[in-house]
Amino acid sequence: MSDLRISFEFFPPKTEEGREKLYKTREELQAFDPAFFSVTYGAGGTTRDTTANIVCGLSKDGVSIAPHLSFGGDNEEIVLGLLNRYKEAGVKRIVALRGDVPSGMGSVAQLVYANELVAFIRRHFDDHFHLEVAAYPEIHPEAESYDDDIRYLKGKFEAGANSGLTQYFYNPDAYFYFIDQCQKAGLDAPIYPGIMPITNFVNLARFSRNCGAEIPRWLKYRMESYRDPEDVKKLGLEVVSDLCETLLEGGAPGLHFYTMNQVAPTANILNALGVEPSAV
Repeated sequence: MSDLRISFEFFPPKTEEGREKLYKTREELQAFDPAFFSVTYGAGGTTRDTTANIVCGLSKDGVSIAPHLSFGGDNEEIVLGLLNRYKEAGVKRIVALRGDVPSGMGSVAQLVYANELVAFIRRHFDDHFHLEVAAYPEIHPEAESYDDDIRYLKGKFEAGANSGLTQYFYNPDAYFYFIDQCQKAGLDAPIYPGIMPITNFVNLARFSRNCGAEIPRWLKYRMESYRDPEDVKKLGLEVVSDLCETLLEGGAPGLHFYTMNQVAPTANILNALGVEPSAV
């Protein structure tokens, strides 16, 4: 799997201890030679400064880094300033998202959709940035229909996006059917499946309800029968490793891991796939 494109996602820590842990996690995962690391952006850009500081710090260290970006409650001047800061820091990849309106702003702030953000970046920076966009094999929870969601994704690529990263899922057929429908709609850009390791099922179930990711019924009941957290981790490793193997065998162009700022869950999956860290 020497040509396998893998990437890792982090969230910006709120404490200095969390920041130090993140840098250590990055160093350990770097051994798997990822194409890039991405750093998330809070609802409405609420972690804007924290995200930017981490991104610029890592980029200074020579790390290929991709900040998540959305307009949220910000205006064009603020977003343009942030993009210029990233360009000056050597950043060459952006994950362009619609994002969410910050809590409490209600209808005061208007959502800027991802295709509009992509077009905005292309207008000001041409092809300097490789633009990743979000894709939803099980369809965005706010989508009016399956076909509408496919058309909206296609619009992001027509605006200038290069590739997609999916929401996590545990049913490979959802991804394969999604890719088939994208291709039938004339969308042939690479779309990388998002992979969420399973370590704490209670937290995963709660998060999945909020974001619309489906947990297969059999997996839900099996996980809920366990009392020992180690049993949850063991089954989670088996299930997600099998998922990744099935995806790659079926033609997925690579894997994007939601690491939750931890090393072991992702590293164990990669090891199970036969992807070993390089010697440092």
